[in-house]
Amino acid sequence: RTRSGGVLPLGAAVRTECRGLARAAVRLDAPAVEEQLAAAVAEYGVVTAWQEVMMPTLHAVGRKWASSGDRYVEVEHLLSWHVSTTLRRHTRPAAAVGGPPAPGPVLLACVPGEQHTLPLEALHAALSELRVPARMFGAAVPAEALVAAVRRLGPAAVVLWAQARSTASPPLARHIGDMRWGVKGARAHPLVVLGGPGWAGRPAPGLLRPATLAEALHLLSSAPG
Repeated sequence: RTRSGGVLPLGAAVRTECRGLARAAVRLDAPAVEEQLAAAVAEYGVVTAWQEVMMPTLHAVGRKWASSGDRYVEVEHLLSWHVSTTLRRHTRPAAAVGGPPAPGPVLLACVPGEQHTLPLEALHAALSELRVPARMFGAAVPAEALVAAVRRLGPAAVVLWAQARSTASPPLARHIGDMRWGVKGARAHPLVVLGGPGWAGRPAPGLLRPATLAEALHLLSSAPG
């Protein structure tokens, strides 16, 4: 129980760090939130910190928000901001190279209309730990801009994030998967990876839908090229 009288529904099987982080978030204790997030990444690395500390706490705040009307919105916003800040601080800068990268990078983008970027930010940070080159385009990338970026970069893989079924666009995913570039006889195309619950169901042929961050990392670190 916190000083505000609220209890976040974390459940029993969570790391101790989740409880401390939840208490700090409900108190709106930004310095403590920042300190605990940084300590989790330093102790466990990005992948484990995201999956076992950040994500369970974010989900608990979301459940509390959903069950309390408009209360706890400020808690969710503060926690999300500091999670994003922590992930970006632990994203290594891409190596500066001249011209189009070879092999192509991994392109990360939310589909049009999708504003939830935190899972992509976690993936971006984790890819940087593995020294896999990536380009992050963030929230709600227009379809035309996404297609133009794929043409310009020639990525090894494209990750499309959709939090809700209303934003997931199978035709856009298929269109990107069908894109080709390069000289005749040696044409390349991107691996298309679908992320987020919006893509629920069986993906279309040629499109991949990893179930976890670790599975996505395995796919992307071994993508062709």
